[in-house]
Amino acid sequence: MSKTFIIDGSTISNFEDFCREFSDAVLSGKHKWNGNLDAFNDILSGGFGDIEDDETFSIFLKNSSKLKESLGYTETVKLLEERLLGCHPSNVPLVAEELRQAKNGVGPTIFDWLQEIISDHEHITIILD
Repeated sequence: MSKTFIIDGSTISNFEDFCREFSDAVLSGKHKWNGNLDAFNDILSGGFGDIEDDETFSIFLKNSSKLKESLGYTETVKLLEERLLGCHPSNVPLVAEELRQAKNGVGPTIFDWLQEIISDHEHITIILD
C-alpha cells in the first residue's frame, strides 16, 4: 500500500508555512526544506524523510483552494523579489519579467509551480480537495 502525505491548506497562510508543513508531513521532521524549488524536486524523487527512492506515494492537499490563495501572487511576488536579489546576472531579465507579471496577477504562482513539480513525478499522485 502506498503512503499518503496530507498537507492541510487551512493551516497555511504563506510560503514559509507551507515549507514548514511540508517538512513536518512529508519529511517527518527528519529534514527541513528551505523553500528551494530545485531541492523540492529532488526531495520528491526520494531518499529523504520517509520517502524511498522513486517510491510510489500520494500527496493530499487538503483545503487546496485556501492553499492556492495563500500561495498566490502576493507570496509569488515576495519569492521572486528575493530571487531577483540573489540570482546570477544573466538571469536578472527573466526573473524581473516573472516578477513584473506576478505583480500584475499574470503567470504561474508558487502554488502552480509546486503542483507542476509534483505532477512531473510519475510515481506521485497529487490529490486536491
